[in-house]
Order: sequence, then C-alpha cells, then structure tokens
Amino acid sequence: MKSKTILQWMGVALVCALGATAHAQSAGSWLVRGGLTRIDPQVTSGDLSAPSFAGTKVDVLADTQLSGGVSYMLTDHWAVDVPLALPFKHDTVGAGAIAGVGKIGEVKSLPITVAMQYRFQQADAQWRPYLGLGLTYAKFFKERGTAALSGLTGGTPANPTLLAAESRFGVTAQIGVAVALTERWSLDLAYYKTFVKTRNTLSTGQHIDVRLNPNVFTVGLAYRF
Repeated sequence: MKSKTILQWMGVALVCALGATAHAQSAGSWLVRGGLTRIDPQVTSGDLSAPSFAGTKVDVLADTQLSGGVSYMLTDHWAVDVPLALPFKHDTVGAGAIAGVGKIGEVKSLPITVAMQYRFQQADAQWRPYLGLGLTYAKFFKERGTAALSGLTGGTPANPTLLAAESRFGVTAQIGVAVALTERWSLDLAYYKTFVKTRNTLSTGQHIDVRLNPNVFTVGLAYRF
C-alpha cells in the first residue's frame, strides 16, 4: 500500500463524513481510536564507515500497520495524545554505490509518542482541526542482515554479518482533524512528521548514520467516553 492510497482513503472518508452529527469533545472526555498507520521514512543516509566502497548508502522502505491511540481532553481545547500501533517492519535496501544489491536487512520499529494537542473550534463542533507536538522514542528491534549484506562486508554463511540499530528519541509534529459521525463516534485523520535519526552498527565494526524523518499518515475511527 502506497502513501497515495492512504491519502485517497482520507479523501473518501472526508466526503462520507459530510453532514455528520456534532458531538462534544469536552474537558474530561476520553477518545479511543483504531485504524491504519503508514510510516514512510524520508531517508538521508551517510556513508558506511571504512572499509567500504565510497558512497555506500542505504534506504529504508515504508510499512503500514493496524494502529490506534488514546486522547484525554484536559480542557475543551487541550488534549494529551498517545498514538499506538503494532510494530512496523522496515526493509533496508542498498543505495548510492550499492543501489543495485536490493535488500540488505530488515528491522522492526515501535514508535512510542506522547503529544500535546490543541483542538480548534468549540467542543461540540462537527469539524475540529488540531495541531500537536510531542516526544517520540523510536524503538528498533529484531534487526536482521541478509546474505547480500554479508557478501558486501566479508561475512560468510557460517559467520554472517550481524546488524544492530540504535533506538533514539525524536520530536513529532502533528496536524489532523476530527470529524463527528454520530454523538460518540468520529473520524480521525492525521499527518505526523517525526524528526529522528539512528546509527546502524555491523558486527564487522562498521557503522552508518541514517536520518529517517518519516512522513506518517493515519486514518481511524474514534469513540468518545
């Protein structure tokens, strides 16, 4: 599924939401949502440290997973938001001087975010745009290198090259809108931008710094308690 498809879904959902009934997202309300999230890294890769070919870089591919989140309305306008999701699996592929080698590794990621949101309009408005800013801990785990990585770095089937990715903190900005569907149900559409980088270290002692800075698209249904 490509980012364009997620955007198309968002557009269809907005059209379907027209004419909906307003509901109150007022102080003390809990909003629990579920849907889909796509993380699409916008990679800026450094070079693999020596010994390596000049311009040896990497790219990280996107993934889509089931997701959700919980928001608590501190006031009629301010909310604390905690997005949730199943772990994402990202393939790492060669770029730059090794662009033709294909997949060289994979890693699972679990972004853990806590954000403050400001919701515009009144608590009972049908449309409530919002802005958010928060802190994300990008947890990386279950890293795995491929035979292609071992071939590039001198590994063998008996002694393959291992890969480790550092978990890091980053900053996340949010922009979205909540659209009332019924008194308690609403449609939630959002775009997040996370600014985060990591360092991948190989068992050979080599490393490569990667700025990920993913675009994040999410669509879901929220229920107000």
